[in-house]
Amino acid sequence: MTETPDPQKLILDGTKISWHQERILAWQRGERIAPITIDMALTRACNFGCHYCYAMLQENDRKRITREVMFDFLEDCAALGVKGVSLVSDGESTISPAFVETLLKGHELGISMACGTNGFVLTRRKLEEILPTLTYLRVNISAGEPARYGEIMGVPETYFDRVVANIREMVAIKRRLGLSVTIGLQMVLMPQYADQILPLARLGKELRPDYLIIKHCSDNEDGDLGVAYDGYGDLHNLLREAETYSDDGYQVVVKWSKIRAEGKRSYQRCYGPPFQIQISGSGLVAPCGFLFNERYKKFHIGNICEQRFRDILASDHYWDVMNHLASADFNAQRMCGTLCLQHHTNEFLDAFVKGGGSLPDITGRIAPEHLDFI
Repeated sequence: MTETPDPQKLILDGTKISWHQERILAWQRGERIAPITIDMALTRACNFGCHYCYAMLQENDRKRITREVMFDFLEDCAALGVKGVSLVSDGESTISPAFVETLLKGHELGISMACGTNGFVLTRRKLEEILPTLTYLRVNISAGEPARYGEIMGVPETYFDRVVANIREMVAIKRRLGLSVTIGLQMVLMPQYADQILPLARLGKELRPDYLIIKHCSDNEDGDLGVAYDGYGDLHNLLREAETYSDDGYQVVVKWSKIRAEGKRSYQRCYGPPFQIQISGSGLVAPCGFLFNERYKKFHIGNICEQRFRDILASDHYWDVMNHLASADFNAQRMCGTLCLQHHTNEFLDAFVKGGGSLPDITGRIAPEHLDFI
C-alpha cells in the first residue's frame, strides 16, 4: 500500500535543523562538521529556458561531473556523515549520463537522495529505476496551461503535455509499487504569473501528487531578474483560494514566510552553509548558489572534479570561508541575493546564537518527514 506523507509531518515552509542538535552543538564547540544536506547538480546544462531561472546568474568555470567523480563524492559523503543529497542546484541533472547511477549509488550507501527536475526526460523505464531510491521527487512546473507553460518555461508549449504525462506516470508507479517517495510539484511564482496560480492548483488536484508548493522567486543583490517583490501582496487572495484545493491526499502549500518577507532578511550573519552547502553542476563547491558566479571567486572552495570532497571539507580554506560568512565582516542583508536556500536555517541559527545557545526541547515530539533535507 502506498504510504502518503502526513501533512502535519511534511515541513515545506521552514527548517528541520532543530532535529539535528548533535551537529548544532558540535558546530557551537567549533568542530569542523560535515554538512547535513548537500544540494547539487550533475551538470550546468538544461533543456529548458525558464524566465525566472537563477542559474543564468551563476555561470562559472565548467568541469564535467562524471560517474567516477560522483561515486567518489558519494563515498566521501557517506563516510563523513552527510545525510541527504538533493539533485537540484543550477542545472537539469536528469540529462546527465550519470543521473541514474548517482541515485542508485547514493541509495546503496545509505544516503537519502532527492531530485528537483523539469520532468521532461523522465520516462516510465527511468522512473521505475529511480523512484525506489528517492526520498522526494519534485517537478518544477510554473504554469497550469500549455501556452503559458511554454512562455514561462521557455519551451514549445507541446512540452506541457509530455511533462503532465510523466507526472501521471510517476504517481501511478508510486501507487503500483507502494513506494514511500514524496512526489511534489513546484511553482516559482513571479507576480506576472498570477493567472496560472489557480489553473496549476486545479491541475495538481487532477494529477494527485502529494503536494504543490507555490514559492517566491529569488533575485540577486542587483535585482537582475527584476522580481517585483511589492507585487506579491496583491496575490494573497488568489493564493488563499489555491490552498482550498487541498484535500486528504493533496496539499497546496504557499511559502507564506518568504512571500510576505518581500525579499528582506531579519539576520546579518550567514550561519547556514556548514549545515547545508551547495555544489554547482560544474563541480564547484561554494557556500551557496548565490555565490557560484565567477565574480564571487573568493568564496569558491574547491571542485569535486579535481579534489576529493573529504579533502575539500578538511581544508583550512573551506573553514576560512565559512567563518567569514558568520563574522561581522559579512552582512547578508547587503551582500546577498534574496531569501536563499539556507534562509530558514539562518533564521533558526541566528536565534540560537542570540539566545545564548538554547535549543528547543524535542523530547517526545514526532519527527517530521524528510529529516535529512533540512
